[in-house]
Amino acid sequence: MRKKILFFLIILLPAAVYGQCEGGKDSLSKYEKRILKYQRRWSHFIPKYTKLQFAGGMGMLSGGIGWVYGKKHWETDLLIGFVPEFSGESGYATITLKENYIPWNIKLNHTPKFYDWNLEPFTVSLYINKIFGENFWRTPPQRYPDGYYYMATNMRINIAFGQRINVKMRNPKFNKAIGFFYEVGTNDLYILCLVQNKTLKIHDIFSLSLGLRMQIF
Repeated sequence: MRKKILFFLIILLPAAVYGQCEGGKDSLSKYEKRILKYQRRWSHFIPKYTKLQFAGGMGMLSGGIGWVYGKKHWETDLLIGFVPEFSGESGYATITLKENYIPWNIKLNHTPKFYDWNLEPFTVSLYINKIFGENFWRTPPQRYPDGYYYMATNMRINIAFGQRINVKMRNPKFNKAIGFFYEVGTNDLYILCLVQNKTLKIHDIFSLSLGLRMQIF
């Protein structure tokens, strides 16, 4: 008799509990299922990290938010920066929409109680940067003759390549992970100048930028 009772507790009781759980999911009303689906969709719009970047063709310093998607291979940044006052000219604000692609992630040594290290050995970024200010324009003012400026001065298309190392926290309090990165980049105007000016070398059109990425979720 005891063996039968023990068999019931070990085999039949977990199955009954599992059936109740499954029934609980199925017992959700159409309204509740629709709300859950609605919440999941909108959760994708919540920023997953914040970023701070020095230089990079988007001002001396810029910062903003970003999203991760596509199995963590793609990122989108929205950054606001500034160009400080220089040589008597007033400072300017900038806004940047940046797309990053990270094809590889290599796990490094880790400390089990505190954090993990991983390396992203190659990143590529394509971004559009706009400068706000009366001295920058999309079409040149009438005081300039036709053809004097053949490209907009308030907007640049940039490309950059870099690397990033991340520290993932085991018991996060403020951020889930922190990433340190560098990028070497250029823009459409510099590339055109390289083609037209034979005295320029390819290393003359690239510049270095440094950044910090703080992952929230």
